[in-house]
Order: sequence, then C-alpha cells, then structure tokens
Amino acid sequence: MLMKIVLSGGGTGGHIYPALALMNRIKEKYPDSEFLYVGTDRGLESTIVPKAGVAFKSVKIQGLRRSLSLQNLKTVYLMIKSISDSKKIIKAFQPDVVIGTGGYVCAPVLYAASKLGVPTIIHEQNSVAGVTNKFLSRVVDRICICFEDARGDFSAYPEKIVFTGNPRAQEVASIKESADLKEYGLKEEVPTVLIFGGSRGARKLNESFAAAYPLFKNKPYQVLLATGDVHYKAVEQEISALPDRLDNVRIVPYIHDMPKLFKRTDLIVSRSGATTLTEVMALGLPSILIPSPYVTNNHQQKNAESLVKNGAAEMILEKDLQAQSLFDAIDKLMTNETGRKEMAFQAKQMGITDASDRIIDVILALKK
Repeated sequence: MLMKIVLSGGGTGGHIYPALALMNRIKEKYPDSEFLYVGTDRGLESTIVPKAGVAFKSVKIQGLRRSLSLQNLKTVYLMIKSISDSKKIIKAFQPDVVIGTGGYVCAPVLYAASKLGVPTIIHEQNSVAGVTNKFLSRVVDRICICFEDARGDFSAYPEKIVFTGNPRAQEVASIKESADLKEYGLKEEVPTVLIFGGSRGARKLNESFAAAYPLFKNKPYQVLLATGDVHYKAVEQEISALPDRLDNVRIVPYIHDMPKLFKRTDLIVSRSGATTLTEVMALGLPSILIPSPYVTNNHQQKNAESLVKNGAAEMILEKDLQAQSLFDAIDKLMTNETGRKEMAFQAKQMGITDASDRIIDVILALKK
C-alpha cells in the first residue's frame, strides 16, 4: 500500500526523532510510502532530516514572545504567510495525512492541512502539552499522547485523544545490539551508572558530580559521565586537579549511540526530557531524574513526577542538587539490587513498545 505522509516538527531533537522513528516503521510495513518533512531553515530539523535522506521543505515562522513586543507583529505576518506557503506545499505533494510532532513550525503546516481537508494528527510527547499542540487541538482530527497526564490539557476534545506512546520507544526496544563498555574504558562485568544532562549537558549536574567524584572511590560499581561538549574541558580540569584519579569513573564529552549504551547500564541519572524517559521506560531501566527548571511550563518536572508516582524513578530537583545528595541517591540504589529491579519493573510497565504501530492504526483509520 502506498501512503503519502507529510511530517512536521522542529526546534529540538525531541520533536524530530519521534517523527523519523515513525517514518522508519511505516517504511518497514509499507515500503512504497512517500514522505515530505516540513520544518524551518533555522531549526535542527534542517540538518537532521536531510541527513536521514528525507525530502525537506521549509517555511519561515517564529514563536510568539510572552511579553509585549513588536516582534509579535512580525510573528503574525509570518504565520499568515507560512500558512499560505504550507498550503502550496501540501497541494503539490497531495498527502494522505499530515502529522505534527511539536514545535511552532507545526502550527501553520497542520492548520493549512486542516483547512484543505487533509486528515491531521498531532503527537504530544510530554506530560504537559505544548502551546502549539494546544492551539492545534481545535482543528486536528486526532491527538496522540504519551503520558496519561496530558489528557487534561486536551479535555475539550476527549473523542480525539488516542494513547499511543512515543515512536522512539518502539525503535529503541527493537535494537538488538548493545555497546561495548570497554570502548569507554569500563569493565564488562561491573554494574554501571550512566550520568548525562541531555545532548548539551547540564552545568549543575556536572558541577555536583565533579564535587562528589572522590566519594566514588572503591565502590563496587562504575560510573560514566557524559558532560556535553561545552562542559567537558571545565569538568576534566576540575577532576585532574584532585589527588586521586579513580579507575571506576570515566568522563566523556558526548555519547553518540545512547540507546545501545542503555542496554549495558544498571542505573540512569539524567534530565527528564520526553524522549529520554520514553527510552528508559521501553527498556525498563531504573533512573534518578533531575528535571531541567529552564523549560516551558516546567514540563520536565511533570514528566519525572509521572514516573516517580509509579515507583519507576527517583527525582532530585535542581535546587536540591549538590555533591552529597547526588552521591547518596546513586549509592543507595547501586547497593540495593532488589530496589533497582523493582524500579526497573515499574518503568517497564509504563513503557509502550508498539507506539509506532498504534499511530499507524490511527493513520489507517483516518485514511479510510
């Protein structure tokens, strides 16, 4: 069966990678399907999507300022123009369905599709809905969610909501290979903690770990910290100044294939972005979550709370994060295998490992 699908989503990897994961699964099931991705020239999608071999078109749009600003007049002008441009793109491609995975670029693209009578789907990855998805909920045909907590943000349209989970979960769960710990200077048979603060790293997490570094001496587990490229030099300098270099701790700037490393990890310590949590739940991993306080609507804390209330994770708020609290939380779990296994079980219970297939069912129902 041939399906023609327009995908849109941008700004962050958390909006782009679920769209590409869904596309890959559709291609597996329906190899003749055709895809077009609509984003902006300034977002990450302008480099990630063409590298993935997907046809890419751009529209010019920017987000609304939350304060009174002349820039908002420009935003309104760009919105009107980008709706017109999106209509031309959609008419030329003639898709069966248009799917938005978040970011303000979705607003003109999905609004244009709805006005043209093309079936539309939005996918909300977080437990708190983004502004764009709330705006689009009025005009789209279906709203796919990953956290039950998100239902409340779309309560005016309960008939549109479908609980699907995140396509990244299905993609990660299907990966057969795992990383070689020796590549990171770690031992294969020793329990492993992986610490990272998102793709760019998290300064407070790095600083707290550097201060806690001596506490990990002679522990029966090993630790790998990914600092983020911009923070690596500062962390390395701070630890190099200490009297002891520990053989059970390794520090790297970045990890390129995180899901494969997840498969060799006994505990994750990280931010609580939607994509990370999706992968953690799909693989059934215990975690200590440190939500970023610098995100819209504090959605990372809400994401983390969804796991914590189910016994699937522990949480440290950034304001409470320091060397001792970080070490204590890690050490408590790494010296309690039963506790880790229980947490892993609860995380797995929350994981949705057929998310793409669920969304494909929604697409097929709308296509009919």
